[in-house]
Amino acid sequence: MAKRILLVDDSASVRTVAGIALRGAGYEVVEAANGQEGLSQLNGERIHLIISDVNMPVLDGIGFLKEVKKHPNYKFTPVIMLTTEAGEDKKQEGRAAGAKAWITKPFQPAVMLEAVSKLVMA
Repeated sequence: MAKRILLVDDSASVRTVAGIALRGAGYEVVEAANGQEGLSQLNGERIHLIISDVNMPVLDGIGFLKEVKKHPNYKFTPVIMLTTEAGEDKKQEGRAAGAKAWITKPFQPAVMLEAVSKLVMA
C-alpha cells in the first residue's frame, strides 16, 4: 500500500508540480488549498507525511501545523514546510510548531523527494 501524503498549498501550480513528483515516486497524494481544507482532510485515515506552505489564506501553514499537532491521530505525523519564507525567525516558528524540515521555493522536486523519503515512516 502506498504511503499517503497530504499536500497543502494555495498555489495550484505548486500542488501540480509537487503532486507529479510525489505520485511518480509511488506516493498517494491528498491535496488541499489552505490550512482549513487541510484540516478537513484529517478524517482518521492514515497520513504518513504532511507537506504544507506557510503563507496561505483562511488558515496559514503555522496555524495549520499547530492544529494538526493537537489531533491525537496526527500529532506525530512529520511535517515539511514548503514555502517562500526563508527567514530564520519563521523557520524557528515552524520548528517550534513541530515542522521537521523546511524547503524553500522555488524548489527542486528531487530535494523534496529526498526529504520525504527520510521522514516517511512505515
